[in-house]
Amino acid sequence: MAATAERQQETLGPHAKSAIRGAWLGFFVDMFDIYLPIVVLAPALIYFVSPDLSPAATAIVGGSIFAATLIGRPIGALIFGHYADKIGRRRTTIISVTGFAVGTGLMAFLPGYQQWGIAAVVLFILLRFIDGIFLGGEYTAASPLAMEYSPKEKRGFYGALIMTGYPLAYATISVLTLILLQFIPAGDLNSPYVQWGWRIPFVLGSLMAFGLVFYYVRSVHESEAFEESGGTESPLKELFSGQNLWSFLQVFVLMGGFWLTLYTASAMLPGLLTSELGLSGTRLTITLSIAFLVLAGGYMAAGVISQKVGRRPYLIANAIVMATVGTFLYYLLVRSAPTNLLVIILLVTAIVVVVTAPWGLTTTYINERFQTGVRASGFGLGYSLAVIPPAFYAFYQAGLASFMPFKYTPLPLLLIGALLMLVGAVWGPETRDVDFQKDASTSPDAETPGTDDLARNSRSVSGSRRNTDGS
Repeated sequence: MAATAERQQETLGPHAKSAIRGAWLGFFVDMFDIYLPIVVLAPALIYFVSPDLSPAATAIVGGSIFAATLIGRPIGALIFGHYADKIGRRRTTIISVTGFAVGTGLMAFLPGYQQWGIAAVVLFILLRFIDGIFLGGEYTAASPLAMEYSPKEKRGFYGALIMTGYPLAYATISVLTLILLQFIPAGDLNSPYVQWGWRIPFVLGSLMAFGLVFYYVRSVHESEAFEESGGTESPLKELFSGQNLWSFLQVFVLMGGFWLTLYTASAMLPGLLTSELGLSGTRLTITLSIAFLVLAGGYMAAGVISQKVGRRPYLIANAIVMATVGTFLYYLLVRSAPTNLLVIILLVTAIVVVVTAPWGLTTTYINERFQTGVRASGFGLGYSLAVIPPAFYAFYQAGLASFMPFKYTPLPLLLIGALLMLVGAVWGPETRDVDFQKDASTSPDAETPGTDDLARNSRSVSGSRRNTDGS
């Protein structure tokens, strides 16, 4: 095992390359699927709702379709994280990807309100919920598999590379929708895009997922760290006990901040660009596509910098920058309401990068916080469960709007999110030098196996806690 670890540190072997490539492809397809109802279905939502429905009610339906997927993801992380830690990352990934490949394909052929009435949108929401469960299983299994194959000295880089699947998928689906609308017009209920054009990206998403299943079956091997550990009989029981529980709570706080700040950039900002700056759909798509393409570079920078300076210092510094620079840029954009598209693109890109670039570190950092026996469960649940409180951001905005202009409501939420990130980062230890190979060779029944390096590098825990980590 030691020889294997040395070889991985020297070069990236074919098994490692396949695992990392598979995790990137999986996250790309995952994010592509997530934003289908937000981007692709938005011009065709009237296909699924009654023509007599008010605009507000229609917006609620659209939000429910998206929310159903978000609710399903933590459930998927719970289910598939258990099996990824028990039977293996590779098999669990294959099962979960097959599930959402089928689900997305079924959505492409759904009838609308004209044919099935309200049952059409109810079935759509149900399928999105089930889809979310399988989507939650994909990254829960595939990302730990890739991280366990990544050399310790380059985990930051490869973790960030996997995370670029999000901005690249968002930009891809936005551009694809824009192109489709040029050739397949949207309009009233009988327009080509509303009747069948929206189905094309859904079919494409399903085909990509089936292709990913084939790739994993043929090219990806099980994690050597997992095989060495032999799996864990009761991963969830171990996750929510002892030092693992403290690690989970710290990650939950940190990710709560990540999710809340993300929504200010990915959910609130587009609405403000339309309502306050008057951007058309085309200009909005161009602006966000450029911003998210640049963000992919920001993710890579986050991974590389954290590999040099450490995860903890990077997270602390970025939380402070986000609370100061990010909030100021957001305020400047909303307050000045520029009309020049180039100025808007520059400001929006700067906001998106400052607020969202630290996400490039999440896959690496969360996987480093948990030992092999509970890594998939800890990563999946730590990543997904924290999305629930921030998911009610619209209600928080409504409450804030009672005593401040609505256009400024993202600012206090951005500050609160940055504060949560700061608390989570200060609470947690340094993880850059955690040795996954040592971790795997330790009994999974131990309370915190393989965390000697983590304990030595911790700057935030007490001496007694460091002793526990090193036990």
